[in-house]
Amino acid sequence: MNGLKIFSGRANPALARRICEYLGLPMGAISMGNFPDGEISCKVEEDVRGRDVFLIQPTCPPVNENLMELLIMIESCKRASAERVTAVMPYYGYARQDRKDEGRVPITAKLVANIITRAGADRVLTMDLHAAQIQGFFDVPVDHLYAAPVLNDYFLKMGLSEDEIVVVSPDEGSIKRALGHVKRLGGRLAIVDKRRSSAEKTRQENIIGGPVEGKVCLMFDDLISTASSISGAAVKLRDAGAKRIFVAATHGVLCGKAIENLQAAPLEGVVITDTIPLSPDKALPKISVLTVAPLLGEAIKRIHRNESVSRLFG
Repeated sequence: MNGLKIFSGRANPALARRICEYLGLPMGAISMGNFPDGEISCKVEEDVRGRDVFLIQPTCPPVNENLMELLIMIESCKRASAERVTAVMPYYGYARQDRKDEGRVPITAKLVANIITRAGADRVLTMDLHAAQIQGFFDVPVDHLYAAPVLNDYFLKMGLSEDEIVVVSPDEGSIKRALGHVKRLGGRLAIVDKRRSSAEKTRQENIIGGPVEGKVCLMFDDLISTASSISGAAVKLRDAGAKRIFVAATHGVLCGKAIENLQAAPLEGVVITDTIPLSPDKALPKISVLTVAPLLGEAIKRIHRNESVSRLFG
């Protein structure tokens, strides 16, 4: 592990520290700042020549600032003659713009992949992409991890019986994810029929499958943004007679009126991971934050040693 160096941008230094603690390595010294006009400054404060460098920087809000910071960190390490630079992006911003769903719109997820590759990243490590095909947008290897084992363990420790569990997919796009959780947790599958009228507005029409009456409903999604879809689905489940409702998501983006929506929703608990830092003003009592540092740390160790990462893909 002597040739391994881990650096963190300013997006999520707490996660980077947890990863370093898991690996038993010191955090690499890097100075990040801003010039008076807002431009980002960066200086790698230690030798990285010939080293295997991992840069930990989710492109969470402020997305553009964090993305630009990642690009500058990659450029700094490449110009300092690092042997290999891996961009560790626990959360990949712009992932929801992954196709042309109408005329004259960009595929920004592909554009961002091109920029990161062009900046000099030799490899990308990410988690729970909004659309799995984004892996193919990169011209460098991508290791795509899933937080499902961490989320499943949380609910397994609650000691729920399979007979009382209903795993709920909040929309048709998350059915495959929900089926994976059913396989691990047991129970039955239900799907919320969601209709989207705009980027911000959705409505929930029906519940397919189940039944959910008198059951403990566990909803899983890749991210919670404004929480309008999750809140609407929770109301539908409550009206259908659900006894307890939990929601779990890998990425707690929590923008717009997310906190208000979650506070008002009939949810007993909200479980997210630390791919995105949770600011104190968003720390509701019903929100639990699980760490994915051991999962990312193990992946980093295996990549550095040129070992298989596929067993972590569960």
